[in-house]
Amino acid sequence: MKRLTLVLLFSFVLLTSFAGCSRLNCTRLESVLGGEVNLISLGQDIGKELIDRSYPPLLPRQPQQPVLVTTLVNNDNLGDSTSFGRSLQNSIAAAFVRQGFTVHEIKLRGDVVISPEEGEFMLSRDLYELKGKRRAQGVVVGTYTMANRVMYLSVRLVKPGDSSIRSVYEKRLCLDENSLRMLGLGLDEQGGEEAPGEPFLDKVLY
Repeated sequence: MKRLTLVLLFSFVLLTSFAGCSRLNCTRLESVLGGEVNLISLGQDIGKELIDRSYPPLLPRQPQQPVLVTTLVNNDNLGDSTSFGRSLQNSIAAAFVRQGFTVHEIKLRGDVVISPEEGEFMLSRDLYELKGKRRAQGVVVGTYTMANRVMYLSVRLVKPGDSSIRSVYEKRLCLDENSLRMLGLGLDEQGGEEAPGEPFLDKVLY
């Protein structure tokens, strides 16, 4: 009896630890354990990997050598700005700040185009046009490609001037309904594939 109780308790703890996990989206467990893509955690993971894998290494606590983080954009339309891309940009920038790097807010640049419908973004992704390029240690740029609910995400840390890539982060994400909305996409635009609602365990536990 005690063994059965321990097994059930262990199973419950294991299941709750996976509750709301976006890694289980697009799997058979999605309806029970699927979840939203956490852009804050994703941004932290991206920032950490770009820093840890950078070659040559980045130098923290160098106010005169900042890092610039641009908005992530659709690989099929580099001028497309979305709530998803801007939110992830902010999370990545926060990750660099937490690691001791100076991050300049490029949204304050004078040549940023402000559109009532699209928000703030640069007309050109040309690294040579970025303000402070000669002093910046690196520029974070990123693109994503959509295939139904699946996003193929690629983020690079680039050296200004020669545009050489210092480190790369790549990931395949299966998006939830909220993430699709942040991209300005509806379920009908994703081939009619149903996105996950609230996971069953979340309904029970929360």
